[in-house]
Amino acid sequence: MKLHPLSLPYRLVTRSMSVAVSLFFVGTTLAGAVEFITFGIAFVLVVAGLLVAGLWELTYYRRFEYMLTDNSLDIDSGVISRRRREIPLRRIQNVDIRRNVVQRFLGIASVGFETAGGGETEANLRFVAYEEARRLQREIQRRKRGAEERDEGDGEIQPDLLYEISSPELLLLSAISIEPRVFGLVFFVVPFLTSANDSLGGLSVLFGVVQLLVSALVLWVASAMVTFARYYDFTLLRVDDELRYERGLLQRYDGSIPLDKIQTLTLRENPVMRLTGYATLSIETAGYAPGQGPSGGSEAAIPLATRGRVRRLAHSIESFDEPEFVRPPKRTRRRYIVRYVLVVFGIAAVAYAIDWFTGLLGFWYATLALLLLAPVAGQYQWKHRGYYVGDDHVQTRNGFWRRRIHIVPYYRVQTVIQRETPFQRRWGLGTVIVDTASSVGFGGQEAHAADIDVDDASEFREIVVRRLGRQIRKRADSARGDETESKQFPSE
Repeated sequence: MKLHPLSLPYRLVTRSMSVAVSLFFVGTTLAGAVEFITFGIAFVLVVAGLLVAGLWELTYYRRFEYMLTDNSLDIDSGVISRRRREIPLRRIQNVDIRRNVVQRFLGIASVGFETAGGGETEANLRFVAYEEARRLQREIQRRKRGAEERDEGDGEIQPDLLYEISSPELLLLSAISIEPRVFGLVFFVVPFLTSANDSLGGLSVLFGVVQLLVSALVLWVASAMVTFARYYDFTLLRVDDELRYERGLLQRYDGSIPLDKIQTLTLRENPVMRLTGYATLSIETAGYAPGQGPSGGSEAAIPLATRGRVRRLAHSIESFDEPEFVRPPKRTRRRYIVRYVLVVFGIAAVAYAIDWFTGLLGFWYATLALLLLAPVAGQYQWKHRGYYVGDDHVQTRNGFWRRRIHIVPYYRVQTVIQRETPFQRRWGLGTVIVDTASSVGFGGQEAHAADIDVDDASEFREIVVRRLGRQIRKRADSARGDETESKQFPSE
């Protein structure tokens, strides 16, 4: 099958714009720096670049073909070198559909296929009709299940609405979320405000405070707008044995999450959520974890809802026990307090260095007042940590600012690692990492029981390994039983 005919003019326009802008700046720069290059030559370079881009896109469209078989998705592509890919359907974890405003107007969409190989997209169809994208999404899941072809009159399975974000929830989510991508605005806002600081004389300190407040306000508003556009009209549906989500104001995302590919459930709460009784639920699959996929966080099952509602949905996906977390030993609180005291001294040293070189922070020593918060921070970091060993799931809790509860089925565990740093050995502590096939296990975000007694860490690790083996044997026996039953009682 070929891409949608409108994909050719769309790709041609978008590619031509980027090529034209790049060549224009390069040409004008060379025209001013190199004597024999005139603006006419620069214009010719731009036209030649556009012709090459157009020929490239035309060849790409003519040579791109895909076909969905019973067992694989076959893609033939390439302009200069020919590339043939055969992606087994059983390896496809997520099927994401993306559409911006122009694509929605044209009725086309980009389809991304994620596999268990990591966070990068295995293949992209840019672009097909939106109806074709939805058909591929449904057919891949149906053929993975080995379902028989339905007659035309049978219709589709009716979806079950699990969650739909309300307007108050969307506004609250926008207000309390922090979007890291907007922090680049600091480089535009702060220099603009600082330029007026030199002419204020004695009011410079007051203006500096106002500058910080305005910068924070700009970042907060920009973050709220990005979050609002991302989770606008968020809905979560359950269709047979998969979850389907839709969201987005400007960029629309449609995706599917197979239930049998779920690795970990993660409940998150920041301080505002804890005070107001709200939480979020995200899902990690073997393809990628929330925030690492092409849609930038679209794998969130619930972006914001009441804590009870979040836990009910989590129970509907994985039937886990209500945890009674075992906290780290109390001596870890002293370790955390010492750590935060050192952090405060580090902040004071940085403030002193800035004041030494710039003279802008006359009250740099005021940062030492943060020492009063070190015991409170140590207490809450200890309070928000712990682990729980259930019959079918292991749960861990971590996070001082943003508390995270990871729920991992034993049969999804890949490795169990016990780690002891030199500083932990001084306190007789250790950390046990419960790793799964998702790609979230980078940067300390994986499920782990941190700073527990070294003997408890060894016991915890052995229990998880034993129950992992028990779950694997149980599931293997169940699979053999189903196979025997199918042979004794074949379907008519």
